[in-house]
Amino acid sequence: MTAPTEGRLAGPLSMSVANLCHRLQPQVCARTAAGFAEVLRRLGGPLQVAVAGRIKSGKSTLVNALIGRRVAPTDVGECTRLVTRFQYGTVDRVEVVFTDGRKQVLPFAPDGMIPAELGVNIEEVSHIEAYLTNAVLQGMTVIDTPGLGSLDAASVSRTEELLGAAKHRKEADEEGSDDLDDTSRNAVAGAEAVLYVVTQGVRADDQQALAAFTAATASREAGPVNAIAVLNKADTIAPESVAGSDGDVWKAASMLAAKQAATLKPRVADVLPVIGLIAESAESGGFTSADADALKLLSTMDEDILGTMLISADIFITWECDVPSGTRLRLLEKLDLYGVSQAVAAIRADPEITAGALRRTLLEASGLAAVRARLNLVFAARADGIKAAAALASVTALAHASGDPGERQRVHDAIEVLLAKPEAHQLRLLEALTLVASGAVDMPEDLTEEVLRVGSNADIGAQLGMPGGSRAELAPFALERAGWWRSFASFGATPAQSRVAHVVHRAYFLIWQQIREA
Repeated sequence: MTAPTEGRLAGPLSMSVANLCHRLQPQVCARTAAGFAEVLRRLGGPLQVAVAGRIKSGKSTLVNALIGRRVAPTDVGECTRLVTRFQYGTVDRVEVVFTDGRKQVLPFAPDGMIPAELGVNIEEVSHIEAYLTNAVLQGMTVIDTPGLGSLDAASVSRTEELLGAAKHRKEADEEGSDDLDDTSRNAVAGAEAVLYVVTQGVRADDQQALAAFTAATASREAGPVNAIAVLNKADTIAPESVAGSDGDVWKAASMLAAKQAATLKPRVADVLPVIGLIAESAESGGFTSADADALKLLSTMDEDILGTMLISADIFITWECDVPSGTRLRLLEKLDLYGVSQAVAAIRADPEITAGALRRTLLEASGLAAVRARLNLVFAARADGIKAAAALASVTALAHASGDPGERQRVHDAIEVLLAKPEAHQLRLLEALTLVASGAVDMPEDLTEEVLRVGSNADIGAQLGMPGGSRAELAPFALERAGWWRSFASFGATPAQSRVAHVVHRAYFLIWQQIREA
């Protein structure tokens, strides 16, 4: 992902909200002003993306693949029960953050991962901050979360606290204190975008979790602007269970992901298949030249015999052959049966393939490239709008938490002035999209789809539902739809629908102008 480095605002919308915070700070109480300072700090940081999902869905493995380093623990242990924030730092280190605000610095383990045992009472731990000299993290902060649906209620609570906003800190609530109270702190914590991990079946609590995540800080629900999902462990899907897959595992996974997208929309922009284990091994250096040599030896075996071995993990490990059983076990731990079969097929197609080329082939087979491309399209391309909308929501929540009607009104008026400016229209569009996606404004199904399309895409062709269309085709269509939505806003729409319609009309008009000026 490409996004602003720490201390640099994402773009003009974030700059406008930052200026608003600076102007309002002298006009509000000390506690609200402290909250605005925290909003400003977050505006200057990278986009915060939470990787969330059910227990054993492979979240931490996917985190490692995205970062390109095997650093998040994947085995059940202390750390997997805690929320961990991976962010850019000039020195690699781990900070254990306690519920009372204390911090304890730890080195990474010799294997480069967060230590399996922290040596502290984890009941007193709020979360972990991991700092890495990693270029990927200059563009986004990745938040790894405990699995929802875990039997460990404390782990689930920590996930909900950090994502849904609260940092449990014991704070002095003395008169005149300028520290944040719990309500105010809740308004500025939380992730700004969500990467939700599902496996073969989308359960009711997956949808409930997505609905509950305040992914854009202060009570803004996850939606198609700031949430995508991945179908992880795509290689475990039985092709025969998906009609029309023609026995192809990846085709079956892609078809199932499309069905899941229909189930989870409009909570997410899309669902993409991925094999996190293969992606992690290929990206984090887990796949070595020794592994490539072992796979090349396997590729020389009789095709029918190897096919029998690849029926199950037990057969693959226990079969008598020239590749030691321990080596085969290591291959399974890194690639599983599907990855081994894909690697062998690549070697047979090109017996001279290098270890590096084989690693790239495996990476391509994992589907990670498509996930990264979607992250860039949905998150990075809209980082300015997502962060600005999240910041405005936090500012609003802070004002409401103050309990001062005059302060609340001053903040409200300032926000309305900002939103009235033409350059802030994207924030209006994001707001309209959230209202429609959450069901707060009821629209006919076809119009709902159109609002989601216009508001969820960064590419003009995709916004207009005409990907690859020429300027001669796109411009008149955008102008025609602008006129239609203006008419709908004036005739036949409810007051709530009319407000949304005026925003969509303006969006189409601006698209038309952009096409003409291109």
